[in-house]
Amino acid sequence: MKKIVGKVHLWLGLTSGLVVFVISVTGCILAFEQEFKSMLFPYLHAEVQEGKEPLAPSRLIAIAGKHITDKAPNGVSYPGPGRSASVMYYGADPDYYYQVFMDPYTGKVLKVWSEEEDFFHFILHGHFYLWLPPKIGQPVVASATLVFLVMLISGLVLWWPKNKGAAKQRFSIKWNARWRRKNYDLHNVLGFYVMIIAMVLALTGLVWGFEWFSNATYYATTGKSLKDVKIPVSDTTGYTTEAARVMAVDRAWAGIQQQMPETAGMFVYTPQTKAEALNIFVNLRPGTYYKGDNYTFDQYTLQPLQATGPYSGKYADAGAGDKLRKMNYDIHTGAIWGLAGKIMMFCASLICASLPITGTMIWLGRKKKQRQQQRSVPVASVRPEPVLS
Repeated sequence: MKKIVGKVHLWLGLTSGLVVFVISVTGCILAFEQEFKSMLFPYLHAEVQEGKEPLAPSRLIAIAGKHITDKAPNGVSYPGPGRSASVMYYGADPDYYYQVFMDPYTGKVLKVWSEEEDFFHFILHGHFYLWLPPKIGQPVVASATLVFLVMLISGLVLWWPKNKGAAKQRFSIKWNARWRRKNYDLHNVLGFYVMIIAMVLALTGLVWGFEWFSNATYYATTGKSLKDVKIPVSDTTGYTTEAARVMAVDRAWAGIQQQMPETAGMFVYTPQTKAEALNIFVNLRPGTYYKGDNYTFDQYTLQPLQATGPYSGKYADAGAGDKLRKMNYDIHTGAIWGLAGKIMMFCASLICASLPITGTMIWLGRKKKQRQQQRSVPVASVRPEPVLS
């Protein structure tokens, strides 16, 4: 059985190793994206002005519209105290993403940002799509992630010691051994220690990778189907004028602004069509995305609308399965456990990146040894013929 598992482990590793390496290295870089950006980019910060309210969404959109003139805004972000606000513009066909960062109290433009000039978005595209078109790269990344999950399981089977004597060698690296032995230990021992965290990384990644996996995990944890998610719409008969619709967005923002905690952030999703509902997300723990309350309104009357699904309603009212789905991204990055969690995921990703390298070295070493054995043909012992007298 171990021979069969070994063959499966080998060939799956050779076919997916390069993709796993790229995903892991880019994941390492993205682990501290927020910390690096906060330290390097002053435009992300704005001084808190006590006793003064931030500008309403319509005011910020009007200012941003002078810089992004040919696209409609998708939303306004208020990340929280001490952070700059931004108006976001993004689309899929054609693909674009812009942000206009402003002082939330004065409206002063601090930066007109484009994803094309952002290093971390370049890395993110590699992590998600291998820098290929999304329709090609996304299935490749998802398939390699699934293969990696199978390899973790097969690796555990191969690691499992035969007896107590062998078990002693499975938990530590023999640093004073020859290079080939150290490489073997690095692959097996580090692979074992990182296995649980690597499985968490793979499983949370597969939630975005395959629709069938996302649906199956959501049903297994909630007993509900994502196909039954209800997305409410606005009553278009309530439409009056564009100015009234804009004022309705401001009134909804102001009402929630008054009742949310001072440390929270907010994102206002501006409706893109006449029938779309108005959505406002209050982030109760800035720096993460899981702990938040979602509000849905008719964009004309501000009548509260009832949405269903894992990302609807208040966080406190969500069930365990819905909370787990909300946490998926923050578990994947480790942000849910703060800086310690990010360090843990960084180290795990770094080890995952090393596994295809050390595994390939083991395979090449064995191939070399086999070739050497085939070349060294043993000399046959020749029995001398008897001398006839």
